[in-house]
Amino acid sequence: MKIHYLQHVPFEGLGSIETWAGQQGAAITKTRLFNDEPLPDPGDINWLIVMGGPMNIYEEDKFPWLKREKNFIAKVIRQGGRVLGICLGAQLIADVLGGQITANAEKEIGWWPIIPDPGLSPGLREVFGQGLTVIHWHGDTFSLPAGAARLARSEVCRNQGFVYQERVLALQFHLETTRESLEKLIANSADELIEAPYIQQPTEMLTDQNRFTTINEAMARLLNYMAALPDISIDK
Repeated sequence: MKIHYLQHVPFEGLGSIETWAGQQGAAITKTRLFNDEPLPDPGDINWLIVMGGPMNIYEEDKFPWLKREKNFIAKVIRQGGRVLGICLGAQLIADVLGGQITANAEKEIGWWPIIPDPGLSPGLREVFGQGLTVIHWHGDTFSLPAGAARLARSEVCRNQGFVYQERVLALQFHLETTRESLEKLIANSADELIEAPYIQQPTEMLTDQNRFTTINEAMARLLNYMAALPDISIDK
C-alpha cells in the first residue's frame, strides 16, 4: 500500500493517519507545496491525501502552486485513485469537481458535533455512526459538486463533507487531529481565536484526551474503508 500526501504548511501533517499507515506497513511519500516541491506523476498515485492549510483555494497569486495542485488532484480523480481531502483539501476537491467555495455563515473552530447524512452507505455509516463531535478549523465551505453525496452537516454548516464515485471523500472537519497536532495548529493560528459563537479557546479545545481518541478511531475506520476499495484504472 502506497499513500502520497500533499502538505500546505509545516504545522499541518498527517496526525493519526501516520500511525494507522505505520500499522498497515504502508509506504508514505509527500509533496511539501510550501517548499515548492515538484508533484509526482499522477499516474503513479492510487491513494492521495490532501491536507489542510490556512490559505484559501482561490489565492493562486499568493500561492502559485495551487493551480498545479488542482490539476494534479483532478488527474488522480480521473484515473480512479482513492482521494481523501481534509479541510482545505476538501475545498480543493470540491473546486476541481465544479463545486463553489464560499464563506460559511460562521467560522467553526473547536469541538462541534456533526450529523451524518441519513443516506450514507452501510460502510460509511459504520465510520460515522449516529454522529461525532469533531475538530473544526474553517471559515469557508463548499457546495456539493454534481454527482456527490453529502456525508454530514453541522449546526452552522450544511455541507461538512461529501463522497464522490465512492472513492473520493472530502471532509471539512478533522478526524486525524491529535493533541500534539492541535497544539501546533493553535500556536501557528492563534490570531483566529477571537470571541465568536463557534470559536473555542485553547483550554477548552485541549482539555479532554478522550475526544482525540474517539476521532482518531473514526479516522482509522475511514482509512480501513478506503483501503478495502478495489484498485481500478479509469483513464491512464
